[in-house]
Amino acid sequence: MGAYKYMEEVYRKKQSDVVRFVSRVRCWEYRQRPSVVRVHRPTRPEKARKLGFKATAGFVVFRVRVRRGGRKRPVHKGKTMGKPKFQGVKHLKFERNLRSVAEE
Repeated sequence: MGAYKYMEEVYRKKQSDVVRFVSRVRCWEYRQRPSVVRVHRPTRPEKARKLGFKATAGFVVFRVRVRRGGRKRPVHKGKTMGKPKFQGVKHLKFERNLRSVAEE
């Protein structure tokens, strides 16, 4: 097996001590950095290669922090005027996906 296969095997077992420790440290490190950061190489090279990444000139990798969760309608005190069908405030879905939000 090549090196990428071994790296893939490590990340398959997400509850192992190694992956839990590494992900906890990385999570802390990412929180200390700004929301948009250019990185010189991907965090998981085997996964990036599967998604089409090549280590050549012209490929740029950024790490972007994105707000998670649903969208809340921005209305004052939850009062939406109009018919009951359009009065939802909490369980709304955002139109665009997280990838498009990160790329904007």
